[in-house]
Amino acid sequence: MQHQPILVIGSTGKTGSRIVKLLAQKGFPVRPGSRNSSVPFDWDQPETWAAALAGVRAAYVSYFPDLAFPGAAEKIEALTQAAAVAGVRKLVLLSGRGEAHAVACEEIVRNSGLDFTLVRAAWFAQNFSEGYLQAPVLDGMVALPAGDIREPIADVDDIAEVAVAALTDDRHNGELYEITGPRLLSFSEAAAEISAAAGYPVCYQPITLEQFHDAMLGIGGPVVADVFTEICRETLDGHNAYLTDGVQRALGREPRDFVEFCRNAAASGVWKKAA
Repeated sequence: MQHQPILVIGSTGKTGSRIVKLLAQKGFPVRPGSRNSSVPFDWDQPETWAAALAGVRAAYVSYFPDLAFPGAAEKIEALTQAAAVAGVRKLVLLSGRGEAHAVACEEIVRNSGLDFTLVRAAWFAQNFSEGYLQAPVLDGMVALPAGDIREPIADVDDIAEVAVAALTDDRHNGELYEITGPRLLSFSEAAAEISAAAGYPVCYQPITLEQFHDAMLGIGGPVVADVFTEICRETLDGHNAYLTDGVQRALGREPRDFVEFCRNAAASGVWKKAA
């Protein structure tokens, strides 16, 4: 079985790119799954799925843009069926913490008849360095509809390591690993730690859901604005303000702290302002 590749769906994303690299470093054959891969995978073109799944023993499933988008559950259902037909033994699903739509997709994978591991992740630290909040950090102002809630911000490197463990070791079969950081942070506190690492002031500005929606309209249009506003409404209400032990159970160590993420991000140059 070791000679069969592991498919990484979303191989150019925050988690997928790290998983591809880690699997390759460990000597596992990897099949990147993206629109531009040598064997392409496109969520919007199901005709690409069979070739991407052919001969694969396990697959990492990261749905773009988010499991909360219309049609996501139907596509996850169709993918599990296609994976079973192709002879895939195991699926590792990236899920969102505190999202009802994500839990529905988890249940589809759980009931697929395939081996599975569910990796349910909290807010990504790397949203501030690789995602849509990198530019606001550089501008010195991060605006979110989060009030003063505290979030157990998770490091994507931890998420990737848990996923790789699940993809390569059957002892993780049937497990749900909920990934958080080691402490709760308000977004004001997160901005202060980013400031210390970046070397310039970064402030957090609480905004309303309506203001967030208006801003997202200009970025992605009405569907993107509607869905991401609802995700914020659902997840940034304080009900996720507790820690879990997913990293400890999966990897036998403590999760990375946000201050470590900040130091690494600053050292990489992503927060360096243009001269």
